[in-house]
Amino acid sequence: MRGVRSFILLLIVAIPLVWFASREYANPAGPADDDEKHEKVFAVDADKIDEITIKAASGDRTTLKKSGNDWQIVSPLGAEPDRAEVSGLTSNLSTVEMQRVIEEDPADLKEFGLAEPRVEVRFKADGKEQTLQIGEKTPPGTDLYAKVGDQQKVFLISSYLDSTFNKTTFDLRDKAALKLDRDKIDAVEIVTEGRQVRFTKGDGEWRLAAPTAGRADYTAIDSLIGRLGSAQMKSIAAADAADLKQYGLDTPVATVRFHTGSSHAALLIGKPADEGNVYAKDQSRPAVFTLESALLDETKKDPGEFRQKDLFDARGFNTTRLEIARGGQTLAFEKQKVKDKDGKEEEKWRRVPPAEGDVDGEKVEALLTAITGARADSFVTTGLEKPEVTVSLKFDEGRKEERVAFGRSGSDGLAARAGEPGAAKIPASTLDAIVKALEDLK
Repeated sequence: MRGVRSFILLLIVAIPLVWFASREYANPAGPADDDEKHEKVFAVDADKIDEITIKAASGDRTTLKKSGNDWQIVSPLGAEPDRAEVSGLTSNLSTVEMQRVIEEDPADLKEFGLAEPRVEVRFKADGKEQTLQIGEKTPPGTDLYAKVGDQQKVFLISSYLDSTFNKTTFDLRDKAALKLDRDKIDAVEIVTEGRQVRFTKGDGEWRLAAPTAGRADYTAIDSLIGRLGSAQMKSIAAADAADLKQYGLDTPVATVRFHTGSSHAALLIGKPADEGNVYAKDQSRPAVFTLESALLDETKKDPGEFRQKDLFDARGFNTTRLEIARGGQTLAFEKQKVKDKDGKEEEKWRRVPPAEGDVDGEKVEALLTAITGARADSFVTTGLEKPEVTVSLKFDEGRKEERVAFGRSGSDGLAARAGEPGAAKIPASTLDAIVKALEDLK
């Protein structure tokens, strides 16, 4: 008896599964060929679509309209849309295919989730309005039940289209926190509690202007601008916030201003929102939104992280003069053009006054390598009182000149660059290598 009962239970479970499979995949024409061409749901060109209304599964209803070549969200609010999202909508509406017809005239649309469609996309093209209604996924989850609004026929469309058409208003809007033209930014200012950091750009190079002046690490600043300038909203907290205090935006935790000539855009960052996010606002727009809190951490970085760590811009290949002073003695070397034994012109290092003579070029290059490879670990506000070695380099055909003094403070090495306040901490081994290369040259 136990075996009979088990068999009956298996039948009870199996029969509905077989029924669903037969209903879903019944195909009088036989098995579908992977290369089979499917009928398009709509005969429409993507660029002819000029209005779209989407009812998402969440209940959100959003209307977008096209004017010229530009789209705009017109309901439930006026906002710029995400161009990629709009392109995905129009492109997929023009190409969506019927994978398979399930029923031409179903008795009940409920079993497909189409009595009250989960998602509905209504659009206009050439003055004609059409509607795509989307129901539930098929049991295997590979397709979606769908129908055209004024027809009864139920068919299948690929399940990946759910993420294309099931869009809320927030999904469809442009989520850029600020509108910036990165190539035109010529100054960035970050104000946090008790500190102001400012970077300025001239001749294609970034410099640190505050809290202290100095050369800046172009890559580090460009990365900072990229992170903050391309920040994306995570959610909208208030479309038009009358009271900024509840978001901590009346006195922001951080304010980031991007300057372009005489104009600027400002990002205000307030207190924590939900986990991992903070409240923020474009100063020129009424909406309060959230951003990932890691962006606030970017504004709190020590200014020293944005300073140029290389002590010299010069490199061995473009240096034309080296002057080095130590212990009251100064040696100077210049790269000069001379003729070899065959009369061909070549560049050669020579020692020049005050101690003129020939020199081993490889040893000069070794000294230059040690000097130009010097990098800061960090920076201090105090200067260098007793230089041990002072180096001057001319480079780029003599048009540019740099001078750096090297010394020690306890077990640390220090380097002070002419024209810049404070000093850089360097490994003591870096100074040792410069001194050794100098001794080898003598």
